[in-house]
Amino acid sequence: MTQHPMPDGRRPANQGPRAAARNRAALVAAARAIYAEHGLDAPLSAIARRAGVGQGVLYRHFPDRAAVATAVLEENVRQIEQAAAAPDADLASVLGVLTWHLTESAAFIGFLHADGEYRRSGALARGLALAERVKGALRGHLPAGHRLATADDLMLAVSMVSGAASGLTRAERERRVLAAWRLLGVEVGPLRPFDG
Repeated sequence: MTQHPMPDGRRPANQGPRAAARNRAALVAAARAIYAEHGLDAPLSAIARRAGVGQGVLYRHFPDRAAVATAVLEENVRQIEQAAAAPDADLASVLGVLTWHLTESAAFIGFLHADGEYRRSGALARGLALAERVKGALRGHLPAGHRLATADDLMLAVSMVSGAASGLTRAERERRVLAAWRLLGVEVGPLRPFDG
């Protein structure tokens, strides 16, 4: 974060790695919010402003736009994996976290299909690896005989639901994804981020 002089003119002590970790977390949260509002083409300066840091701090953590987008996706997947590993986790609760991320990070629906900078950056390969991690997190909670337990039906259903996550507002995206799950006959728990 930008350090401003204290009243006596001294600069505050450099907080080193603690500040770096805080800044990175603030940038990822800001990117999620900015991308949800304005899409993947939103200016990186808007992300830095929302996070309360300078653009130099943003570029120290993320060398380009694709790196910022990948960091948000990685955080989404990490939360889904944590939700799946929780002692009281079931398929509905994990799908609730996944679905929250689909509605909050709707700008990423086209991420795997993007051209240009995202494809050149290797984002497609990273996106596929992240999708495999999501599949693993969900598969562990599929009860025997569940309607999505055969072949790749589970990830096909996730893809179909993510395709429904279009709409101008978050409320509209949420309404659409819940309707898609309902049409597929799948129970989804409360939509929420995983907060540990």
